[in-house]
Amino acid sequence: MIKTAEYQTLVFEKEVEFGVYLKEDNTEAPEHVLLPKKQVPSGFKRGDSIEVFIYRDSKDRLIATTAKPKLTLHKAAKLTVKEVGKIGAFLDWGLEKDLLLPFAEQTYRVKAGESVLVAPYIDKSGRIAATMKVYPYLPVAEGIKTDDRVTGTVYEISDNFGAFVAIDDMYQGLIPKKELYKDVKPGDTVEARVISVREDGKVNLSVREKSYIQIEEDAEDILDLIKSYDGVLPFTDKASPEVIKRETGMSKNEFKKAVGHLYKNRKIEITESGTIRII
Repeated sequence: MIKTAEYQTLVFEKEVEFGVYLKEDNTEAPEHVLLPKKQVPSGFKRGDSIEVFIYRDSKDRLIATTAKPKLTLHKAAKLTVKEVGKIGAFLDWGLEKDLLLPFAEQTYRVKAGESVLVAPYIDKSGRIAATMKVYPYLPVAEGIKTDDRVTGTVYEISDNFGAFVAIDDMYQGLIPKKELYKDVKPGDTVEARVISVREDGKVNLSVREKSYIQIEEDAEDILDLIKSYDGVLPFTDKASPEVIKRETGMSKNEFKKAVGHLYKNRKIEITESGTIRII
């Protein structure tokens, strides 16, 4: 059976004016597919076999190509948006016919020129299309261990779980909700530290350093923030978690630790009026 969106090795059946028809070897099935004339390699003759990729052309006919698409079925990859039309976005995937990313399969509205993480699927009409809902297409990573540094793309934010990340744009990863100190959104590229690898192989990540390293970085960020307020920060760790998160990007607990570190090292003073001043 000739399958859409897959590589197959097929055999030269017959030549026509506009190309060569290919079929499966050792089968009497009448099904065949056209390899356009410009794709036919020199010296290719009846009975020869060739590996091709199968997709549908602009007239919705099955077509074979020797070109290599930038992604195949059951795998995710980043593709560039060429344009946005009435039914969705069209992506450059290395073939003549662009790949459709329907609006219903977008986790956020994409723009022309943008690079987006997608996976291909076969829609109800048998056509190849793309989705940004890539979780089912990401396997668990092998060989990743605690404290490794990884880079990935955020593809979904969950109020319950945190930020789902495609490590190396290929593997499952999660920044748990309690580790989400920075504002991240789908499409962002993040650098993270592996904080645990579960028994099922799924990876938990953090965008923060180990506490003894992170406290130094947080302290420097707070000093910079105080300087931006002309040397006096108009709130302390007594402020609400919402105010602290908005102003510093830190949780109240992390802010409190960093302020305590600065106070202990006599770099700041905390006034009775509820401000923090650089010494």
